[in-house]
Amino acid sequence: MNFSKAVSSGFDNFTNFRGRARRSEYWYWMLFNVIVSIGASIVDSTINTSLVSALVGLALFLPGLAVTFRRLHDTDHSGWWIFISIIPIIGFIVLVIFFTKAGDREPNRYGYPPV
Repeated sequence: MNFSKAVSSGFDNFTNFRGRARRSEYWYWMLFNVIVSIGASIVDSTINTSLVSALVGLALFLPGLAVTFRRLHDTDHSGWWIFISIIPIIGFIVLVIFFTKAGDREPNRYGYPPV
């Protein structure tokens, strides 16, 4: 999956918390978030406000949450595993392991592998 396909998939499926998302879709979406957030911060510092960053954060929150749930589903984990991030350091490490792990090649309880 290429960068533009992953970003458009994130926006197209922003309310889809079912199904599965490939590793590349998740990581390209995160790269897009970082690039847009840096751009918003530059604009904010130029005009001396935090409004642009706040609007970008609101616009990207739900699609980011949805792609995160779908990525967890691809590794056969419930989306509720996102709450392990509440545990400092350990929760972050566990999620990074889940996000970098290859998805199931066979159908799992969340559906067929993404094409």
